[in-house]
Amino acid sequence: MYELAILARGGVLLTIWALAAGWPPGRLAGRLRRDGWQRICRGAWAAPGKEVDWRVRATALQLQRPEWVCSHGTAARLHRIERLGVGMGAGMGMGVGAGGVTESLEFTAPAPCRSTSGPAADGGTRVRVHGTRFLTAADRSLRRGLRTTTPARTVGDLIRAAGSREEAVVVADSALARRAVEGVRREALVRYEDLAAELAAPRRGSPRARGWLRLAEPASGSPAETVARLRMGDAGLFPESQPVLRPASGPPLRPDFLFRAEGVAVEVEGYAFHGTRRAHERDAARFNALQSCREVRRVLRFTAGEVFRRPDRVTAVIRAALAL
Repeated sequence: MYELAILARGGVLLTIWALAAGWPPGRLAGRLRRDGWQRICRGAWAAPGKEVDWRVRATALQLQRPEWVCSHGTAARLHRIERLGVGMGAGMGMGVGAGGVTESLEFTAPAPCRSTSGPAADGGTRVRVHGTRFLTAADRSLRRGLRTTTPARTVGDLIRAAGSREEAVVVADSALARRAVEGVRREALVRYEDLAAELAAPRRGSPRARGWLRLAEPASGSPAETVARLRMGDAGLFPESQPVLRPASGPPLRPDFLFRAEGVAVEVEGYAFHGTRRAHERDAARFNALQSCREVRRVLRFTAGEVFRRPDRVTAVIRAALAL
């Protein structure tokens, strides 16, 4: 019999591999537990000491079911595409609850697989499988060791399934933009033309999705900026997004929004905590530099929480500043 560690792939062992190598069924589970192996789901174990996170669970499920492709929310995590309410923290009215809600693992599988949803065998992460007739080789890619839908297909799936305009446009803006997500700076993942082509197919939800795509803005810098832009548009306010301005000294600046005719710049603060002395100094220096730009006569600053929880107040303050 082979040692169990030799049979594992990337720290994941399927029981069928151990049985095929000669391990008797009656001894296998006991040996795994005694050696410190961790049960991922039925028929799959993680090596002792290995962190069993969402990627390890997805790896185990793909090893068991080679036809499954990570998609929707799971593909968005792999590509680092931001989504409204995911990873934004508690207390913002749109984020993950303080109790630590576990996000589902989502896969797409070609027909005849049927769409299903339910808890994993370990009682933890839920698994959703989207059965489809529309999954070609061009829709698949490999990302961080997992088979996943391409960025364009991922964004298309999420926009078609979105429950609101804000959810859809946040996803599109994120994929179209060059951003730092989860501390990793990445380039733009798709072009607008790629998304338009993806949504051109006669699929359920595509007509509505095409309308939402027209609201996308690649210059948007964060989900909070996207929502602020949409809410301002609802109020009849249409600023420039991320214009390049030159202060009296120092490098160019890009405020989140600028009402050029009125000289009003608007900044939306993100979720990151800026409590260190150095961060506070940088923030103050940026504020002063922005006010030195010849195009700017007034700077308004709002938190992401205000944008999500009190959008009417935000637009009222902006409208009052424009009227001065």
